[in-house]
Amino acid sequence: MATDIIIIVFLMAAAIFLILAEIFLLPGITIAGIGGALFAIGGVAYAYAVGIMTGNITLGSSIVVFAGIFLGLLRQNSFNRIALKTDIDSTLSSPKDENLQIGDEGITLSRLAPIGKARFHDITVEAKSTNDFIDENTPVVIIRIDGYNVIVESKTVLSQHINNINT
Repeated sequence: MATDIIIIVFLMAAAIFLILAEIFLLPGITIAGIGGALFAIGGVAYAYAVGIMTGNITLGSSIVVFAGIFLGLLRQNSFNRIALKTDIDSTLSSPKDENLQIGDEGITLSRLAPIGKARFHDITVEAKSTNDFIDENTPVVIIRIDGYNVIVESKTVLSQHINNINT
């Protein structure tokens, strides 16, 4: 009987520790949470296998202990020391805010496959090719601005389209 009590106490203590670690320290669903749930289920099942009264005592006391520690940790604010408190105050500027307009010419800084970096009037923006890959250091022209997307086309391809239309 003493061995059973030691096993039950160990399983429930491990379950409570792992579940609290999951809640307060580890983001998302991790092995600790899954392991804690398995330890809790195993501990309660083992306690009920020993006897119904032992199972009821184990279930009730583990809930009370877990709730007590959980509320104590919440009231203590001990996790404020390790919590992230940085505010993000930066904003994303729109290409329209940078005075970019349709027809502006620039150059690609990286390969557009189909998204990459391009520079227009000493302003670096994320540019998107219409359908083709555009290599680095290729002259491009803005053909459309959709919200935060600058849609570009290679200057040579655009010239060919214009020549085809004119002929």
